[in-house]
Amino acid sequence: MQIIKRNGVLEQLPLGTVLEEIESAFPEKEYSMDILTEKFQGFDKPGMQPDERLSALIKAAVELTTQDAPKWEYIAGRLLCFKLNKDIAAETKSLGVNSFYDKLRYLTDEGLYGDYILAAYSKEEINEAQTFMKPEMDTLLNYSGLDLLSKRYLLRTHDQHPIEMVQEMFLGIALHLALPEKRDRMGWVRRFYDMLSRLEVTMATPTMANARKPYHQLSSCFIDTVPDSLEGIYRSIDNFAQVSKFGGGMGLYFGKVRATGSSIRGFKGVAGGVIRWLKLVNDTAVAVDQLGVRQGAVAVYLDAWHKDLPEFLQIRTNNGDDRMKAHDIFPAVCYPDLFWRMAKEDLNQPWHLFCPHEIMTVKGYCLEDYYGEEWEKRYLDCVSDARLSRRVISIKDIVRLVLKSAVETGTPFTFNRDTVNAANPNAHKGMIYCSNLCTEIAQNMSPIESVGTEIKTEDGDVVVCNLASLSLGHLPLEDEQKMNDIVATVVRALDNVIDLNFYPVPYAQITNHRYRSIGLGVSGYHHALAKRRISWESEDHLKFIDEVFERINFAAIKASCELAVEKGRYDYFEGSDWHTGEYFRKRGYDSQKWQSLAADVARKGMRNAYLLAIAPTSSTGIIAGTTAGVDPVMKRFFLEEKKGAMLPRVAPELSDKTYWLYKGAYLMDQGWSMRAAGVRQRHIDQAQSVNLYITNDFTMRQVLNLYLLAWECGVKTIYYVRSKSLEVEECESCAS
Repeated sequence: MQIIKRNGVLEQLPLGTVLEEIESAFPEKEYSMDILTEKFQGFDKPGMQPDERLSALIKAAVELTTQDAPKWEYIAGRLLCFKLNKDIAAETKSLGVNSFYDKLRYLTDEGLYGDYILAAYSKEEINEAQTFMKPEMDTLLNYSGLDLLSKRYLLRTHDQHPIEMVQEMFLGIALHLALPEKRDRMGWVRRFYDMLSRLEVTMATPTMANARKPYHQLSSCFIDTVPDSLEGIYRSIDNFAQVSKFGGGMGLYFGKVRATGSSIRGFKGVAGGVIRWLKLVNDTAVAVDQLGVRQGAVAVYLDAWHKDLPEFLQIRTNNGDDRMKAHDIFPAVCYPDLFWRMAKEDLNQPWHLFCPHEIMTVKGYCLEDYYGEEWEKRYLDCVSDARLSRRVISIKDIVRLVLKSAVETGTPFTFNRDTVNAANPNAHKGMIYCSNLCTEIAQNMSPIESVGTEIKTEDGDVVVCNLASLSLGHLPLEDEQKMNDIVATVVRALDNVIDLNFYPVPYAQITNHRYRSIGLGVSGYHHALAKRRISWESEDHLKFIDEVFERINFAAIKASCELAVEKGRYDYFEGSDWHTGEYFRKRGYDSQKWQSLAADVARKGMRNAYLLAIAPTSSTGIIAGTTAGVDPVMKRFFLEEKKGAMLPRVAPELSDKTYWLYKGAYLMDQGWSMRAAGVRQRHIDQAQSVNLYITNDFTMRQVLNLYLLAWECGVKTIYYVRSKSLEVEECESCAS
């Protein structure tokens, strides 16, 4: 194809028909090839090789992307895709690869693909799968999404040459996810491929990156309960190291570990406390990186009544004794209802901090093993028991430490333990002490108490996060049948992940197979609102998402129930809220439609103990060309620096019609975000990664009021508090 410069000089570029296709797809004058030509001239240098000039053309299209001409990012994506596919075609030709089967054979022989794919599928089935691929789906990707895919997800040869096309990646993932299917396996390969290639669903990053590979660790996160013993603590740290080695994040509950100054074997005042152990966790996170890509990631949870809480709340702040710091872990606090109730009534009330080991020794029970009214009764019993040592601090001083850390570091995360456990559909079999690294998982937990290397199936629960997200901005949310179909497909895919997964920790496999828990979430939340002309700060927003999430929840429960008939119930279904119908009563699902589903569930069972959890989806949201998780956009348009390159970030489907609906996160009334989170929470059996966005204009009282509002609305967890200093006071959403 020839690019005609304004001076009339013809320049040859190896572009096939891609420019003609772009001109046809983007006929608006702001996307004229004349504009691209003019921009390209600034990058074109004498002596450049054809591939260098093609890269320069892509860069020109990227730099043309603005909020007034946002589709240049899709034009840049098409050009990048053309170059990527051209390079891959040249590489495969040099290797003598002429078909998809040949490529899988080569990738398997090179150790880039797991040999289980070709062992499970015949050559005829692989050839049939090749016909499922739709190269035209590449046009759905914008530059940022394709750039991320090519750098982090697509397979490369050992000498780093690209070898896997985007649609081949999606098909490879689909082939892997369909392996457990006994009936119509190729039909499920097609369905899995279609939902992925259309960007209607994104699997979690570990699934996208590791499915089809020899070491297929497909889960995002793990959660462990740290016991109060030397062997138990080191086992939990080793569990974290193993998880981190294979690219997973970790949540660790330290609420059972004795406090500073507690007794050991009857010797008083000798325990080092939680902070010393956290420094070991911190060093492990730094030392055991995730396959050399990034350092380990871990959130550590502690109860609001633990004696070491004041020091815990300062482990990431910049002032104080550095020997008491752990800057590379993410602290989180587990709050009972009583704490927030007292904070709302009178901040000057005293709050009592205890050592869990001392309570167990003196009172004969573990306070952290209870929640709600029973916890409150036992806590007040501890307060009145003079035999127990304690630290007494006003609620105000604790809140001040929490908010100071939140504003300075974005942490601690918030875990409202009574709210979580009151809604736990499997409370008959356990307790939920904490969440995971991103605060969206809420599943039964228990410490591994046994000593030695023998694995005991009845001892301990290590929670596993198996995640995927519906791209709300790309789905027909009002079409109930379509939503039922897509939700059923992704629930099946996630259930298969449980059987396919490589587990770095044996207890994680036991727990995952016992509960078969999954975490179906969403991305593109703000995108879905904007394209329907719904303002974030409106009652229409709350009404719309109430309907959408009820529909998603209904579809997920129905799908899991039908899977139970086909493949069997999870082990602990009997006596669960699913079985008794309490799950539906707690949430006010009293319509005839819901009652009919409740009856089906009681009779047929559930395949999965937990179903819904909303993860942040920052990376997979970029791939899908949509907004992240349930957060508002940061800005309508901005440039992000990545390894020396400036990448455009554009609100999806930005136009005159959606412009004013994409109000930036820091300019939003955060109260609407918390109320919306409360509306969604009714329909989500686990939790949500929800952020608060604050500016320097916020007072501490205003931030506290947002925490209180979240608690009152039934929000289970809060992820980061993201603070920013506004450089201008004028609201850009109101500027002319």
